[in-house]
Formats: sequence, structure tokens, C-alpha cells
Amino acid sequence: ERARMILCLSLWIVLALSVSTIAFYITTMSLERSHSRNVIMMVSDGLGPASQTYGRTFYQYKNKDKLLEDELTSLDRMLVGTSRTQSSDSLISDSAASATAFACALKSYNGAIGVDPTGNPCGTILEAAKNLGMLTGLVVTSRITHATPAAFSAHVVDRDMQADIAAQQIGDYSLMRQLDLMLGGGRCFFLPNTTQGSCRTDGRDLIKEAQELHGWKYVMENRSDWETLLAKDKKLPLPAMGLFHLDNMNYEIDRSHQKAEVQEPSLYEMTKVALRTLKGQAASNQGFFLMIEGSRIDMGAHNNDPVSHVHEILEYHRAVKVVKDFVNNNPDTLVISTSDHETGGFTLGFQDDPDTYPDYLWNPEVIDRAQASTEFLTRQLYDYNTQAGKTPTQKEREQFVTTQILDQGLGITDPTPAEIAFLANKDVDYLKALPFLGHAISRRANLGWTTMGHTGVDVNLYSTGDGYTRFLGNHENTEIGEVMSDYLKVDLAYITRKLQKNPFDWFKRKEGLFTTRRSRHQKYGN
Repeated sequence: ERARMILCLSLWIVLALSVSTIAFYITTMSLERSHSRNVIMMVSDGLGPASQTYGRTFYQYKNKDKLLEDELTSLDRMLVGTSRTQSSDSLISDSAASATAFACALKSYNGAIGVDPTGNPCGTILEAAKNLGMLTGLVVTSRITHATPAAFSAHVVDRDMQADIAAQQIGDYSLMRQLDLMLGGGRCFFLPNTTQGSCRTDGRDLIKEAQELHGWKYVMENRSDWETLLAKDKKLPLPAMGLFHLDNMNYEIDRSHQKAEVQEPSLYEMTKVALRTLKGQAASNQGFFLMIEGSRIDMGAHNNDPVSHVHEILEYHRAVKVVKDFVNNNPDTLVISTSDHETGGFTLGFQDDPDTYPDYLWNPEVIDRAQASTEFLTRQLYDYNTQAGKTPTQKEREQFVTTQILDQGLGITDPTPAEIAFLANKDVDYLKALPFLGHAISRRANLGWTTMGHTGVDVNLYSTGDGYTRFLGNHENTEIGEVMSDYLKVDLAYITRKLQKNPFDWFKRKEGLFTTRRSRHQKYGN
């Protein structure tokens, strides 16, 4: 009898302690979540330290009558450290591996989208935030299925599986819909292959599926749709997606060349509306996770185009200012801004003649005269040479190149005979014409490039708001994901276990199962 009483008392004590522990845990978590916490992750794709200096210096030149020489940009005021960018299989990372490092807090191979080095799906900070009941969003100027947004919102073994990425982004995978808002380009991967402009190889209509099967309320395709939805209270109804271009959105400098009915919102505008929408529709203790990418900073650098590159940098600075203004009014927000890698091996200063003493000059007025990106102008050249029913003469081609492309397009009034001859050739290689134009204006501005790809240098790390001191110093890019997880008090491993529990119904491991293999590099004329 005595032994029975001791056993019962022991069980009662264990039960009481367990209940107390659970109650304490619930109370603690409730206190921790009694107010919202927001995380805004900003990615300046391909922006290295030299490019940031370039953007600041050009901004100072453009505003020389209003600014002091030591005027800082919105980004400069957030500088706290640097980030190492290497992937699990290369010193030189691509965007997919870097974004996976941010999203999953682990290193993976180049091309990996939300998967670990063995090709298994890993839980992302966006999915963990959604599991916590937070609102989530993506704002980009690339295709929404491009490497960086994809790594936060999908899981595929190769970045080129964009048709599969699109399906997961609308909610067609094991965790179901995880996004409340996504704004960017890439509509072609959501359209059935029976539709003009589709990039899919199957007949799936993901826009229709998103609305009928996964709860998406609104889909915007142009500025008119955008302004109609914003007209009522300046916020978007959720869940909503804006797919403003079949492919990547236009460069900032080229948006003015669009017809009014199809003009796209800028990164600044999308950022402003996304913050207003997520904040306005989140419950008092809900909070949100938002990833914002200045995607086309990188693409201009890939083209060695200093014109589009600098205007994308300045637009990113505008978006940063919007975010900082938001943080001033919402202090329980952590903001991080960094780059996935540097692109172009960009240099401020260029000397290509070893026999002459360098001038140590740069000429910002050269860049200021340009009116379009080299990508836009290369497309214009292609369209002129291939217009239906007409074959321009050599003299007509030379006149078009001299006037439309070089003078009116890039502001180059002193073209060399060799430059005109190359661009006016009836058999010009447009893929070579693209960097040719970039180098022509770069030389005149005394700017240099060492590659059309990425480099392995450390990139700047910026942060502000609640908890920014965690980023002081030099860090692996995986630490960015770790800090975001700690700040939101989420468990990425728990999401990973959920993803890997029954992956075979939705996760494709082998390259042979790809539903699309679209080239990463646009080819003119194809």
C-alpha cells in the first residue's frame, strides 16, 4: 500500500511539473508574440562594393546643385559589415545557391533552389514565417520564378525548372499556398502552352489554378490592373499576385519607352504598396516576412552595361528609403540588405593602354546622356535589321546605327569607324553587339569590367531596425538566415521535416523530369 501511494504521488508530481512546463512555454510564447515582428529581406542582385560607390557618385553628380560631396545614400547609412558569398561547390556563387543560403541558412550547390547539397528540400524562412501565422510576400523585378524569389518559395534541384517553381509558388506542393503577395515578372511560366508567349511545355493554366484551387483572389497583368486594385484604399486585397511582364520586367531606364497601357510599376512603387498592404492586413500580433529584390542590377552588369546598371542601383536606393521610413514607424522590424554575389568585376577607373600614363578620371556626363539600356538598343537594332518586307542598305544601316543607337540611344556623338562598321554589319552577332555597346560607353566614361559573369568577392552587408547589431562584422551568408530565424523564433528544421516527410508526390529529383529547360540567357532572334 505504501509503495502504491509513493508511486501515485510521484506520478502526480511529474504530471504537475509537465503541466506547469507546458503552461510556462505557452505563456512565454504568447508574451513573445504579443506584438508583431516583421522581417524585410532585401537583395541587391549582383551589387558589389564598387557598384555601390558608382551609384552614390553618379547620384551626387546628378544632384550636385543640391548635395554636399560627402552625401550618403539611403543604403550607405545602414552599412554594418560584409558577407562571404561562396556556395558549397564553388568560390563563385550563383544567385540560386546564395538565395538558398539566405532562405534555408545552409550552403548548397550552384543552381540549387531550396534544396540542400544532396538535393533534398530544406525549409525556408518564408515557409517558417507562414507556419507561424505571418503574412508573406515577394517583390522582384525579374521573373518571379527566377533564382532568388524561387529559393524562398519553392524546392527544385535546378534553377531552370521554372515551370515547376511557378506551380509551387501558387500552392501546388505539400505545404500548400505559402505566399500572400507576389509582384514581379515571369507571367509566361503561368500560362498554358496554347497561349502566345507561354514558356511552359504543358497545358497547365496556373493563373486559373491559382484562383480556383489555391485561393488567390486577384491577378494583375499591367499597370491598369494595378491602379484599379489600388484605387479604393491604396492597399491590395490578399492573396494577390502581379505578373507585369511575360519575362523579366523592364529596366528602370526603359520603363518610359513603354506604352502607357502596359507600363509596369517600379521597384519603389511595388515596395511601397507591398509594405502598406502587408502591414494593413496583418493582425496586431501577426507580422510579416517580405523579400524584396533589385533583380535587374545584376542583369545590367551581366551585359556590362553601365547605364542600366546605375539606374537600377538608384531605384534600389529609392526602395531602401521606403523601407527605412517604414521601420521608423514600425520599430519591431528587422531589415537586412545584401547581395547574393558581385557581377561584372566592375571597376571605377579604366586604363586599357599600358603605354600612356592614366588620367585617373571618370566622366559621369557620358552616362547621364544615355537614354536607354544596351539591351533595349540591341533589340531595336535587331528589329530594324529584320523588319518584314524591307532589307536596309549598308548606308541606311550606318545611318540608323549612328543616329538611333549611338547618338539618341547612348549619347555617343563621336563613334569610331570601327564601331559603326561592327554595328552596321548586316550579319552582326547580336549577342556580341550587346556587350560591345556596353564597352563603348564604359570606355568613354572610364569604367571597366573584368567578366560578364559573377566574381567571388565579399559583398556589403546592411541592416537597420530591431536586432541589426547581430550583423556587425564579416559573416557567412548562411548567418543571415540564422539571424532571421532567431529573430522570428522559428525552427527551419521543423519545416524541413515536413517537406521531406512525403516528397515524392510533388518533388522532382532528376533532371529528366524537368517540365521546362529554358535558357538562362536571352538570345536575340530566337
